[in-house]
Amino acid sequence: MSEVIEVVRRRGGTATFAELRAFVSGRAIRRALADGTIRRIAKGVYATPPAADPLAAARAQAGIVSHLSAAVLHGFSVLDLPTKPQITVPHGQHRRLSPVDCELHWADDVPSEGRVTGKLRTVLDCARTLPFAAGLAVADSALQLRAVDRSQLMVGAAELSGPGCRRARRVAAAADGRAESPLESVLRALLIQAGIKGFEPQVVVRDDGFSARIDLGHPELLIALEADSFAHHGTRRALTRDCRRHVSLTIRGWRLLRFSWEDVMFDPDWVVDAIRQVMAGSPGHHNSPDTVGARGDQQVMRRL
Repeated sequence: MSEVIEVVRRRGGTATFAELRAFVSGRAIRRALADGTIRRIAKGVYATPPAADPLAAARAQAGIVSHLSAAVLHGFSVLDLPTKPQITVPHGQHRRLSPVDCELHWADDVPSEGRVTGKLRTVLDCARTLPFAAGLAVADSALQLRAVDRSQLMVGAAELSGPGCRRARRVAAAADGRAESPLESVLRALLIQAGIKGFEPQVVVRDDGFSARIDLGHPELLIALEADSFAHHGTRRALTRDCRRHVSLTIRGWRLLRFSWEDVMFDPDWVVDAIRQVMAGSPGHHNSPDTVGARGDQQVMRRL
């Protein structure tokens, strides 16, 4: 995937010229326009072209919709939409000539009925073939939607063999249905890969006059991590709400680190380093009399 289309997709499928130029050159943008990688939908606004129908691609190849394409059809949240339909066909079957372009996968156990791989099979296919963070986002979403349960996922991953089976088991072990967005899953994946422990998804902070839920919270160190997307925080009302929430958490002894999509996706080393620096300074911060007094009778609860 080119850098241009990567930026567009990670901004939800559209981007302005200024948003693209923050990460790629003007020449790269012009080249992407010329070869059809992106298209202009308004003055200074660009989008990815519509993807081919995965069900049509599956019929054309006498296969079944699978991997990320199946995850989308099942309603799972995904980090990146597939650039072309992903189809699985039996081993030994050759690609058929078709005007519908697709990405083919081969397997021994291709279901003979149905047009889409089952929910558990889809999660495991994504877990074994995608990067850890992207696979975790799919698994988290499937658990959150109760499309699969944790025991099914663990058993299914344990029974896998062949390429990607270790990666799938790692995803299954880390998956958590409390996660509420792909970006939150990616932020948690960064912590896992960096060996940073103690953070839990959707920690609730509550006392008599205040209640808030934190994307990732460290209850012992009182560190809160938020994965912020512009879609949920880009209005004046949202800004006012977020500022008050931030102040209220600070009063109660929490240190809140907010990371944008660009932070998490394009500068993960900086994100991890920032979290480590805050954790390193936690003992002195939380031993001060003022901070201890600010905590009062607040309750820190894990969302089940």
